[in-house]
Amino acid sequence: MPIVVRAENDERDALLTFLAAQRGGLHRALLGLTDEQASATPLPSTLSLAGLIKHSALVERNWISTILMGRPADPAAGPEQWADQFRLLPGETLAQWLTTYEEVAAETEKIIGDLPSLDFDSALPNAPWFPAGARRTARWILLHLIEESGRHAGHADLIREAIDGKTAFELVAAADAADVAATAAAAEA
Repeated sequence: MPIVVRAENDERDALLTFLAAQRGGLHRALLGLTDEQASATPLPSTLSLAGLIKHSALVERNWISTILMGRPADPAAGPEQWADQFRLLPGETLAQWLTTYEEVAAETEKIIGDLPSLDFDSALPNAPWFPAGARRTARWILLHLIEESGRHAGHADLIREAIDGKTAFELVAAADAADVAATAAAAEA
């Protein structure tokens, strides 16, 4: 547990805060890395930090925008593109996917904030991995995203440590120091 999230105001706020904390773990794993390092696969798997960011952005958008809200699916998030979700393709950059992930996070916050209740539900798509005719609430979807993001944040911790030995705690300290420096610089401006 590298960070302690702030106290919540209500259930919706708690779920969004914990999801943001897991996203933060993914972001921190990239601190100070080049695109080449972020795309490295130093473990005996094909996972890279850049690929985890891309996949996490696509998955969150799919659950919130497509499944929960019924909007058109992102073609890059289909099962046919599964392997491509975990790596940067020619022409893609880490910076682009970090921006996309931030946009997805803002969209999630807005959509969830605008729902009348976390009991709002939607049908799961027809897919072999979902029960036929199943529905899930916004609450369930947020819990699932926290679970998935936390799992990938753990993967990111291991990958980062394999790249340069930096641990999650060291990266939290570095991010905190950068925030303090940015605040001080803004105050002087």
